Amino acid sequence: MTELNFKGKEFVYNHHLAVPFRPLVPHAEKGIGPVSLDGNLIIQGDNLHALKALLPLYAGKVDCIFIDPPYNTGNEGWSYNDNVNAPMIKEWLEANPIGIEDGLRHDKWCAMMWPRLRLLFDLLSDTGVIFICIDDNELYNLRIMLDEISGNPSHWVGTIIWKNVTDNNPTRIAVEHEYIVCFAKNKDSIEKIWKSHFSDVKDLLIRIGGDFIDKYHDQRELQTAYTEWFRHHKSELWPLDRYKYIDADGVYTGSQSVHNPGREGYRYDVVHPHTGEPCKQPLMGYRFPEETMRDLLKADKILFGENHEKIIELKVYAKDFLDKLPSVIELDGRTAAYELRQLFPDRKKAFDNPKPTQLVEKILSFATTQNSVVLDSFAGSGTSAHALMNLNARDEGQRQFILVEGESYADELTRERVARVQTGVTGAETEPYRSGLGGTFTYCTLGDPVELDKVLSGETLPPYAGLGAALFHMATNRALDPAKVREADFYLGATEGQHVWLIYKPDLEWLKTPAAALTLSRAKAFAATDFDKRHLVFAPARYVSQKMLAEQNVPVEFVPLPFALYRIDRS
Repeated sequence: MTELNFKGKEFVYNHHLAVPFRPLVPHAEKGIGPVSLDGNLIIQGDNLHALKALLPLYAGKVDCIFIDPPYNTGNEGWSYNDNVNAPMIKEWLEANPIGIEDGLRHDKWCAMMWPRLRLLFDLLSDTGVIFICIDDNELYNLRIMLDEISGNPSHWVGTIIWKNVTDNNPTRIAVEHEYIVCFAKNKDSIEKIWKSHFSDVKDLLIRIGGDFIDKYHDQRELQTAYTEWFRHHKSELWPLDRYKYIDADGVYTGSQSVHNPGREGYRYDVVHPHTGEPCKQPLMGYRFPEETMRDLLKADKILFGENHEKIIELKVYAKDFLDKLPSVIELDGRTAAYELRQLFPDRKKAFDNPKPTQLVEKILSFATTQNSVVLDSFAGSGTSAHALMNLNARDEGQRQFILVEGESYADELTRERVARVQTGVTGAETEPYRSGLGGTFTYCTLGDPVELDKVLSGETLPPYAGLGAALFHMATNRALDPAKVREADFYLGATEGQHVWLIYKPDLEWLKTPAAALTLSRAKAFAATDFDKRHLVFAPARYVSQKMLAEQNVPVEFVPLPFALYRIDRS
């Protein structure tokens, strides 16, 4: 496998491991609905630290990642800010922002992306996929980097070309496209899931919001209503909107006519099923041999007109066509600015170069199910959350978004956009901007790092959830489920073979008391909840030996938080 080399790689290769855990700190007044770390999240803070903070909660649980990192054109003014302990990297921090004249800008971009991609792949589920927007400046570095980080080039799923018609390239070669690179955590495991998204036309109707199956009992009424609905909504049904005709059965035709101009075709009769007369033959004959035509007729793949005068065409069912994501998406990027003007009529220009919601919606509509968790760690103006909420409104889905934005506009723009999409905008010109789509989210910042030296000195005492999430992940390599935590009982959660407990309160005086220690009676109480599993107990002290626990057949193992950690006075 080809290896990507760039200046600084040896310093950032395992930098993601050195990033300290920082607990998520909710700000209830800036969200909508009750605080919930396992619901929709907007996180303001350095995305490298935010991804590490998410790891104890979401490791292996994210179904789809959609990110739009800096393209590194030299005109964006992004800065390399990672606190890597190496003299060369320290020098980079003094040369910010990254400009077009920076001879190391490609190395710095790779050094910035490497640890973030390492953490993103740790967050992906076994069936998860990641989509990364990029252009020619870093496309080739990104592709090799993903090969190396994923461990297998075969996990590359494909590269979508976004033909953005707003190009202003001053050269004589028109560059009107960008790319969306797609990689899978495990390519083999996603194929069955993706194919199941659109199993038949009825599922398609239910997915997009049509209720025809329940509303119409007569088949002819159903077909008429179905056709009418498609004609009014076909622009939403990418890539089907490029088909010029939709028949009463939801069949798209027009681009796949069976006649083949320019070459003599096959000559035989095809009897119209209703008139009983031979259909009018295409001028150049049928494209298929008679045997193939019989198979197509048997499979109901041929479209007949009202009478035998109609030239027959090949049917392409929606369920067959929606199984594939198009390799080229043509979409005017200027629509994104219009969307933001609708949401922010009070601002002349809300954001530079936002992605169109329709573009992200097309990707997510294919790559997610109704209950997927979607992460965007370069959230910008919040387009990915907007697209996801549109999908949920369309098919009554429960997709969850996690946005991370480190810039100062995370509050005033990213959070505000999500809030306006959910609650509506007074004076907005059109629906749904006027009334909103509904929903909730929790807004968080990053707390102080859970750093061993500071904890040992008693300088910082992390909250129970923050420390518990870090310890649970360290002990099990699994994400903590906040819904399973019972802080009052000191219970964190379980894996297949063990339960995990943490005797702790962020209170230095309490931690000095015997109440903070593991005792024999407490160990027996923990074990009594499930004698068939091992119980791992984190605590600052214990008043029972491991030998005594073994002699009494109590399946509890003590894991000490450092004794000096809380300056406990043993007397």
